Parts: sequence; C-alpha cells; structure tokens
Amino acid sequence: MVTTVTPAETRTILSNISWQTFKTMLAEMGQERKNRLAYDNGILEIITPLMPHENSNRLIEVFVGVLCEEFGLEIKRAGSLTLTRDDLERASEPDSSYYIQNEALVRDRENIDLAIDPPPDLVLEVEYSKPKVDKSKIYAAIGVPEFWRYNGSVLRIYRLGDGEYTEVQTSPTFAAVDVKEIPRFIQETKKNGEMATTRAFRAWVKQQIASSTKQ
Repeated sequence: MVTTVTPAETRTILSNISWQTFKTMLAEMGQERKNRLAYDNGILEIITPLMPHENSNRLIEVFVGVLCEEFGLEIKRAGSLTLTRDDLERASEPDSSYYIQNEALVRDRENIDLAIDPPPDLVLEVEYSKPKVDKSKIYAAIGVPEFWRYNGSVLRIYRLGDGEYTEVQTSPTFAAVDVKEIPRFIQETKKNGEMATTRAFRAWVKQQIASSTKQ
C-alpha cells in the first residue's frame, strides 16, 4: 500500500531581489491572489496555501474571535494584511492578523499605512513546512507585540520584548486561557464538525475564565 500525504502549502524562493523589484511585483500581482509573500534581505518567499493550511488558519481565526467575545475585547480582523516598511526594506503577509488592543485606532481604516498606523497586535503564521524566510525577524522589526506559530500539531506563542521574540506559555492578550490547547480543538473538528467544536471551545473558554477569576 502506498501512503500519500497531501501537502499543506508550497514555498518558492527567489534570491537577489531588490526592494524596488519586490514593490513592483507586489503592485503587479495585486490583492486578488492566493499567494502570500515575505521579503527580507533580498530573499522573496512566495507561499501558496493549500487546503490543510487554510482550514487551520480559518479555524484559529474563529477561535480568536470567540476569545475576544468572551474576554469582552473588540477586534478588527485584518487577514493577510501586507505589512511593509520601506525604511526597513522588509515585508510579510501573515496568514491572519488582528487589531485588538489598538482596534480603536484603526477601526475606520480601509488601508493600513505602517508609517502612521500601529502594526497588528497579533499575527498568525501556519507553517506545516519550514519557512525559508524568518518571519519572526520581520514582525519583530515591524513591532508586532504577539506572534503565533502553528505547525499542524503545536501552537507556539511569542511575545515581543527589547526588539526580539521570546516564547511564552501564556498569551499576553488572553492570559486566563491556555490557548496552546487550540490544536486539540482543531483535531476535534475532524470528528465533531466545526460548529459543534466551536460551541465546545466557547464553553471551555468560559470555564477557563471562570476558574481564573476564582484564584
């Protein structure tokens, strides 16, 4: 019996790309595309997300929404927002990005300009395969306070401090809930369905918050 593994994403690397060339490519490719780009130090990575990648991304987005509801936090979902800084000559498009603490500052924005607007408060990267560009350095340089990485089985949480990310056990935004349990709920969707699992996740979040307030 031959076992086949469905890829979650593909990655293509282009080297020796100038910043101006990258900006031209970005403009010509437009917004109506499935590819996501990352640029650092002349290296351009083009990520094409496939079904497993996108399903995990969308599920985590739902769970982040539930968390914000239960914590009473506003949220602006910015999706794969193109984060560029001309002064740094770095850019990335996360799988998902969220304004939470700074939501009020960008609530009415149709376009984000990092020259005047804050970066997202939280970004997510789904990485079933090893990235060729270290996005943590890009997000740290841009100043994203919280960075999540999901590799298909483990969710890692990073907090920005002194210009670098440190892995932490608890999300700074959702401290009362063990968000590293999210992969368990992603797996449960395959047995119980997405809506049933979302309801179970909400009940679990409520329980976690209630337990934390009693301590």
